Amino acid sequence: MGKKRKMPGLNTSSTADISFMLLIFFLTTTSMDTDAGLARTLPKPPEDDQKNNEMKVKERNILNIRINKDNYLLIGNDYATPEDVKERAKEFIKNEKNDPNLPELLPTKIKYLGRSILTTSQHVISVQTDRGTDYGVYIIVQDALIQAYNELRDEFARAEFHHPYEFCSDDEKAAIREVYPQKISEAEPKKYGQAL
Repeated sequence: MGKKRKMPGLNTSSTADISFMLLIFFLTTTSMDTDAGLARTLPKPPEDDQKNNEMKVKERNILNIRINKDNYLLIGNDYATPEDVKERAKEFIKNEKNDPNLPELLPTKIKYLGRSILTTSQHVISVQTDRGTDYGVYIIVQDALIQAYNELRDEFARAEFHHPYEFCSDDEKAAIREVYPQKISEAEPKKYGQAL
């Protein structure tokens, strides 16, 4: 019998290089989905002397927005659609006609402007949902509230500084945020039942 021949081995020295290049290729060409969310700045923790004092807000300064599990929307005591939220919020935040059912107008000293302006700086918009509320409806309501603040701030910037809010300096933006502070309170979801 003859000698057994050895099978030639497969050269795998470049396999690691090829794998690495394929990995880099797929990482750079693949798009990654990002989670959608809400940009919120958490309030500063209360100081020691504030911890014991319960924050009291007058009833007229609170706009209650509730969404039940069937996605019915209640603004104050009125049924509404998600499309109504922005206009109702703008009317509430601005209180242009000093309506006694809307937040009280108080003089607020705006340092940058060097004068006081009547604002509803004590207002709070409270959003409460049911545990069964659709996330999409919740996001629509939150977006409408943000649009309301953005539009009011832009209107004020155009009237006071003669240019849109986005082109304002940091000091101008800070002054506008003093006039229209964003105050959205999100209560823990509850179970309301069948309908509001």
